[in-house]
Amino acid sequence: MTNRRQFLATAVIASAAFTSIAQAEPRSGILHRKIPSSGETIPAIGMGTSGSFQIPADSAEYVALKEVLKRFFEGGAMLIDTAPTYGNAEDNLGPLLAEGGYRKKAFIATKLSGVSGREAGLEQFNNTLRRLRTDKVELLQVHNLRDWKTQLEVARELKKQGKVKYVGVTHYTDSAHDEIAEVVQASKPDFLQINHSVTNRGIEDRVLPLAKDLGVAVLTNRNFNDGALFGQVGGKALPAWASEAGVTSWAQMFLKYSLSFEAVTAVIPATGKPERQADNLKAGFGPLLTSAQRKELVALVG
Repeated sequence: MTNRRQFLATAVIASAAFTSIAQAEPRSGILHRKIPSSGETIPAIGMGTSGSFQIPADSAEYVALKEVLKRFFEGGAMLIDTAPTYGNAEDNLGPLLAEGGYRKKAFIATKLSGVSGREAGLEQFNNTLRRLRTDKVELLQVHNLRDWKTQLEVARELKKQGKVKYVGVTHYTDSAHDEIAEVVQASKPDFLQINHSVTNRGIEDRVLPLAKDLGVAVLTNRNFNDGALFGQVGGKALPAWASEAGVTSWAQMFLKYSLSFEAVTAVIPATGKPERQADNLKAGFGPLLTSAQRKELVALVG
């Protein structure tokens, strides 16, 4: 097992193949969090592509994505999470990044997804590079822990080749929290990605403390519980203290809930609507929720 010192040394060597995004781009006012394995910082508001980018390339929704990305990057964000198994999301994301001139600004996180075996993993990754119109990605994750030992080895091999900057593992269900904790404990990836929301708090007791102790960055998905949270607060006013946290919408409140945990590096809400993108980005500004505010929010929503 590679010890922590060797692991950090490998990360530093592999990172030399990339331009440091944190240094290459001017720091905006948006909240940044540190990637423990390298010390590089990234904006804490990212975006996902599941659903929102799975649309026809000749549609009005595709045109709207141009404004979604424009607002995203102008707002100081950069991390975009996708996967080869998200339909045509990568096919759409690649051309949109190229057309907007955003590739150098983007921190692309994609996945080895739904495959088994080394050769299948390598083939899928090469197809991903073609679809994204790039020769490397910032983060390659083993999706839903499928064949994770082999695929994580593939990801680390690609990292040594300079085609990947960071490696990670992902899941999206409460039932997988113990398993992902065990995998992270055993493999110590750069990143883990897992579901977290005000009504799905399972990672708070074990996964987040473990990630903090091991120096693993955390991306949280399903922050709106697939939209169900908005139904739960329909007709409800924001708490009286919302303005103290700089919150003006429920979306901002839910994103700030996850970000208020120190071990969470970034949230990755998906949207295909420009106005929602602008609203999500506001969660990266102003104070985060206090422990007391989190408890009150849980009582109100949960």
